[in-house]
Amino acid sequence: MALLRSIVHALWMLVTVIPWGIIMVVASIRIRGNPLYWMAARWLGWAVDGARLILGIRVRVGGMENLPQGKTSAAILLVKHQSTFETFLMPTLMPHPLAYVFKKELLYVPFFGWAMGRLDMIHIDRSQRTEAFAKVVAQGKELLARGVWIIMFPEGTRIPRGQKGTYKTGGTRLAVETGAPVIPIAVTSAKCWPRKAFIKHPGVVDVSIGKPIPSVGREPAELMQEVEAWIEAEMRRLDPDAYR
Repeated sequence: MALLRSIVHALWMLVTVIPWGIIMVVASIRIRGNPLYWMAARWLGWAVDGARLILGIRVRVGGMENLPQGKTSAAILLVKHQSTFETFLMPTLMPHPLAYVFKKELLYVPFFGWAMGRLDMIHIDRSQRTEAFAKVVAQGKELLARGVWIIMFPEGTRIPRGQKGTYKTGGTRLAVETGAPVIPIAVTSAKCWPRKAFIKHPGVVDVSIGKPIPSVGREPAELMQEVEAWIEAEMRRLDPDAYR
């Protein structure tokens, strides 16, 4: 049954992303900024709704009250990364537009990547680290000033359930450069949508949003240690079976 559900959900994603991608590219000729972003987020909502209705994956969120208030309040979200699911989920939860920092190769993915390329995202060339970070800071400052929140996965790649990757300081370096607070977020997506797995399983994905951590006057490495400690402790609270 899990295999059949996963096939149906994959087909749902495929048949919706193609017209969505075309509509986004065409619409971007005349529409820019937040209206285009929320149009894109609508498809992500379809993907999450499909996961709930087809795969039986429900989402339980805690800590929404910790998010900064105000239309132009800055924030950098640093999120635990276990699967593709949280990349779809986060824009459907957040009250502000999000700008992902991602490798430029994703722009070449048909339909999905083409649509992403029309949004206010930060795509970088990982082979040019110094130039890439300078671009992240320059675009990050501009986007944060407009009330767009930056979202990053400090482990850099999807990590199997119950494991911890190396937390890189790119997100906290950006926070220190811009003065924006960081919001640590724990997500147990691998319980239902495992890393690099086609077959998904019904269940509950917990999302826990931590309190904002000020970045002013902090060192990036020391700030990331605090973020890492909170996320990993929260992961053990949310999914204790994975860490026995």
